[in-house]
Amino acid sequence: MNYQKELSKLISQVLSLSPDHIYTLISHPSDPKLGDYSLPCFSLAKMMKKSPQVIAEAIKEGIHKPSWLEDIQALGGYLNFKLDPSHMVQTYISQVMVAGLAYGSSQEGKGKEVLLEHTSINPNASPHVGRGRNAFIGDFVNRLLTFEGYEVNVHYFVNDIGKQIAMLLLGAMDYDQVTFKQLLDIYVDINDQIKNHPHLEEEVFDLLYRLEAGDQAIKDKFKDLVDICIKGQSKIFEDIGIHYQTYDYESDYIWSKRTDEILTALEKTGYLFEDDLGRMVLNLEDFGLSYLVVTRKDKTSLYPLRDIAYTIDKAKAAKDRNMIVLGEDQKLYFKQVAKAVSLLGFKPPEVVHYAFVLLTDGSMSTRSGNVVLLEDLMSLTEAKAQASLESNHIKDTSTAKAIGYGAIKYAMLSTSNDRNVTFDIDQSLSFEGESSPYIQYCLVRIKSLLEGQDNLTDQVVIQHPVTASELALSKCLADFPSVIKKTSKDMSPHTLAKYLYKLTKKFASFYHECPILKETEEIKISRLQLCKATDFVLKNGLKILGIEGVDKM
Repeated sequence: MNYQKELSKLISQVLSLSPDHIYTLISHPSDPKLGDYSLPCFSLAKMMKKSPQVIAEAIKEGIHKPSWLEDIQALGGYLNFKLDPSHMVQTYISQVMVAGLAYGSSQEGKGKEVLLEHTSINPNASPHVGRGRNAFIGDFVNRLLTFEGYEVNVHYFVNDIGKQIAMLLLGAMDYDQVTFKQLLDIYVDINDQIKNHPHLEEEVFDLLYRLEAGDQAIKDKFKDLVDICIKGQSKIFEDIGIHYQTYDYESDYIWSKRTDEILTALEKTGYLFEDDLGRMVLNLEDFGLSYLVVTRKDKTSLYPLRDIAYTIDKAKAAKDRNMIVLGEDQKLYFKQVAKAVSLLGFKPPEVVHYAFVLLTDGSMSTRSGNVVLLEDLMSLTEAKAQASLESNHIKDTSTAKAIGYGAIKYAMLSTSNDRNVTFDIDQSLSFEGESSPYIQYCLVRIKSLLEGQDNLTDQVVIQHPVTASELALSKCLADFPSVIKKTSKDMSPHTLAKYLYKLTKKFASFYHECPILKETEEIKISRLQLCKATDFVLKNGLKILGIEGVDKM
């Protein structure tokens, strides 16, 4: 039952106005003590040529009050409606119980497809924590859109052609066989060598030139090295629950000559020129943007030209929506690429930007001296979670992983995309306060309450006066669809994450204030149904964030 719609119908019968118009005027009072819904009559005053207070009183007198409507008050030009608390709780629990794990989904994406690109880090080493935020947000977007009914194809653009990969290849020349674990050390070492022996940089560019010229032996070596890295990176992301359907390779755009086609098309726009160094440059000053260099002086492509070609190919392949996740440091660059794509007649992707990750614990292990690897953080949080479980005589690797990895994700996703994340490992693993373990523990508590309660149905009947905590928890459950709607609009997971924390706190209050198993049968069943409804919503929300529930803690 949608109370706002029902109130709109009642009011429209009195005023002879469209229920849809009335619906847009109804809101929640700023002070909950005034009621559950409110109709401001000021916008109606001019139309009806009466004062707002007179209109409010006339509507009050003309409404035939149904059983679910407890009271109506006309006050200061507002018409305030107080609903029957027991009816509200019954309605809100029923809505969740009937929908189950589909509750909250608008299914707006049913029959539609999304092409989503995220992560796309250089294949030269294990990903660091900062890059992990891209993957977490990208996976959240994937899960949210899937929940909303879309079919999502997740793409990973492998930057396998740049200077960094050539440096890595040069550093690996003396190795008979290279493992993924060795890559970061090799990369750091070759960087140091080049700083001390600048002539080595010539060898790097020679490798890159030979690769782009199509030297098969060099191509094979590049491919082998990139494959090792992509498999290693993918394994880390898969371990934390993030998957990709399609891997696209930057190098394909060189060997297919696709970049030559794009360069010719850009020349026809009139915005491309050759600078004093012989490079081809896109002049975007007319659009408030700076120049974008797209080729070297020998006219071989640079990354931006290959990225423009790739972005156009994605625009062609995308059926309904085309999306990308990028760090905030790429805002200007994305605008340049988007404008280039638009100049060529294609629609650029929707972009989701995110800020950086800061770490409070400087003692965490690193392999390069200035980055913290995601896999190291994963191992550390898992170990700390396992130690906490063992203090409760629980030894379970899968549960420790779910808690540890969930702690990382929640800490990353509960901060607005446009704000830096300051990651505190101890706070993220706390069983108190705003954290994933706190929410996961709520699920464990609910599971223990529902054990053996196989007689629960989605038919909810509440005949007893409900408590304030029952009503507050039910109202919070009813907010979930609107939370999903706002989260889908903003594509920022913090709205959902903070809602789940709020819901967990509401449940904690209900749990401590309302006896359940020792109540009368009618009250016990209704409260268990409220527990089950909370379980559905928490699981739905956590799944969208990519966080697993657990059975024991």
